[in-house]
Amino acid sequence: MPPPADIVKVAIEWPGAFPKLMEIDQKKPLSAIIKEVCEGWSLGNHENFALQIADATNFYITEKNRNDIKNGSILRLTTSPYQTAVQLHERIQSSSMDAKLEALKDLANASRDITFAQEFINLDGISLLTQMVESGTERYQKLQKIMKPCFGDLLSFTLTAFVELMDHGIVSWDTFSVAFIKKIASYVNKSAMDTAVLQRSLAILESMVLNSQDLYHKVAQEITIGQLIPHLQGTDQDIQTYTIAVINALFLKAPEEKRQEMAHILAQKQLRSIILSNVIRSPTPINDEMAHQLYVLQVLTFNLLEDRMMTKMDPQDQAQRDIIFELRRIAFDVECEPNSGSIEKRKSMYTRDYKKLGFINHVNPAVDFTQIPPGMLALDNMLYFARHHQDAYIRIVLENSSREDKHECPFGRSSIELTKMLCEILKVGELPSENCHDFHPMFFTHDRSFEEFFCICIQLLNKTWKEMRATSEDFNKVMQVVREQIMRALTLKPNSLDQFKSRLQNLSYTEILKIRQSERMNQEDFQSRPILELREKIQPEIMELIKQQRLNRLCEGTCFRKISSRRRQDKFWYCRLSPNHKVLHYGDLEESPQGEVPHDSLQDKLPVADIKAVITGKDCPHMKEKGALKQNKEVLELAFSVLYESDEYLNFIAPDKHEYCVWTDGLNALLGKEMTSDYTKSDMDTLLSMEMKLRLLDLENIQIPEAPPPIPKEPSNYDFVYDCN
Repeated sequence: MPPPADIVKVAIEWPGAFPKLMEIDQKKPLSAIIKEVCEGWSLGNHENFALQIADATNFYITEKNRNDIKNGSILRLTTSPYQTAVQLHERIQSSSMDAKLEALKDLANASRDITFAQEFINLDGISLLTQMVESGTERYQKLQKIMKPCFGDLLSFTLTAFVELMDHGIVSWDTFSVAFIKKIASYVNKSAMDTAVLQRSLAILESMVLNSQDLYHKVAQEITIGQLIPHLQGTDQDIQTYTIAVINALFLKAPEEKRQEMAHILAQKQLRSIILSNVIRSPTPINDEMAHQLYVLQVLTFNLLEDRMMTKMDPQDQAQRDIIFELRRIAFDVECEPNSGSIEKRKSMYTRDYKKLGFINHVNPAVDFTQIPPGMLALDNMLYFARHHQDAYIRIVLENSSREDKHECPFGRSSIELTKMLCEILKVGELPSENCHDFHPMFFTHDRSFEEFFCICIQLLNKTWKEMRATSEDFNKVMQVVREQIMRALTLKPNSLDQFKSRLQNLSYTEILKIRQSERMNQEDFQSRPILELREKIQPEIMELIKQQRLNRLCEGTCFRKISSRRRQDKFWYCRLSPNHKVLHYGDLEESPQGEVPHDSLQDKLPVADIKAVITGKDCPHMKEKGALKQNKEVLELAFSVLYESDEYLNFIAPDKHEYCVWTDGLNALLGKEMTSDYTKSDMDTLLSMEMKLRLLDLENIQIPEAPPPIPKEPSNYDFVYDCN
């Protein structure tokens, strides 16, 4: 007979004694169980003891997480979180350097547990640590020369403990003094500082800036871009990552009016070229976190264009009108001579030239730039192209002005629409995504990368227009082709703008047609009635195949990331379905696994029979809880939760869209619900198309009739039948 569900068999350790095998009744209060364990080893004052998971995490067992204890778990009897907090609170104030160092090391490890963290914080532990950073460590400054490694470790463990405690979100970042900020900033500003201290100091500054607008101003006064730049010129990628993260945080939180000023300073300090040479072109492969920070910097840099993109041109503004005059002057090599000829003659001449330049409004082209987006950004791009690629600009304008009216490619209109398209492709004005790593190395190769990007693409547009032999009626078709050319070239992640240009050369209109034709053939959809009937017959088989694949993937399992305020110090957990599809096994991990995690190493489980529903997006409880943090659309699209019992949830944030679809499909399949993800639709189309083609191989080049052939009349006799008997 199986044991009752509330009884769990565990082993409990106590230093200096043989482990005990016990049966724990989950219905009994935890304090009663601890008392029973203490009595078994003749230990008094059981309220001073607690149980921990005996693994690398050393997490305390509480009434909230006690259901995580599973059969075969190994627990450890230890001092209670309160007692441990009191002891460490005293030990870290020891006058002995060695004792203090050991205590801070223990504190850094213990602070990862939220139960301990709460008790230590209740003892005003964070204030003690900040005081040690502000003034306490100064007592050891004199010893730094003779005991430099020891001093570095002391400070490193102090800052590590501080970061771990703050990561639980119990204490507000707004509570810290200017003296503490100055001290942390001083560790970053020093040219020679212990790597671990520097790393944690950068992490603290980033969290301060992101979590408090008031602290942003204080940190911005203490840290300059010039002081951060040297950290990018080393070879430690972690330090480089933290440094770029701080720059991104300062950029993100800076008021609108200061961002352009900050961008100017970054350009003066040659941040782009330093990142290009020391990070992007470094022999060390770029890890995911560095890729994310480069992506964030790329997005924030392009977002500086938003102001111009959303600024309408004022047709009465003479300075803005002068830019249009400059475009005309460069194109037609004419000087504005306001006193020559009659007013009507000059107006006629201007109208003719503006028509050649391809503006929609020939009389007053300023009106063309009142549409937002792209607003004044389009005019900026046109002027940049005219000044920095003058030969190409003049060639395009004169070439089109000499064509027949119906075949000319309007430069003005094209530039406006192209600028708008490029802003959409690069998502100018949108906040960076939390999980994206999609940075493009080529945008770090030029100080005016967006303008250069435009210059390459406007020449592509003109080339594609000629290849398509387009007329003004085909304008939107040409723009669609150009968009496809740009997107396909960007997907290849060119390392430089020249490489991007050469990739576009290979993606001519003829090549795009071939690619489209090939894709159409691969996804051909026959519409005749017999084919549709065959499709309907095959669909259930394909859906069952997809369902099995989803469940098999759930059995393999996935590593999920727990989102915290300190993104780089990720915490991971793993979840997988049992082979019999009856239980979800899950548990925390120290680091991202290299392969599958075995069931027996996952401490927790959830019976599939207990699952009530699968919730996605903003309805998930962990998305509501995180509302105050910088959550965005990307994270919401990857979030889902499993509701079980009455109001208990198992919360997920998928690593990417693919895993999100796999898990939501698999969980819905387990609940007997329809799989509705985009991934399922894509798989259904692909597999159905392949199966249809396989079944129709013998009918190639044979016309399939709309109606089935008539059934022939019965023969007059059956003499032709051979009787095997």
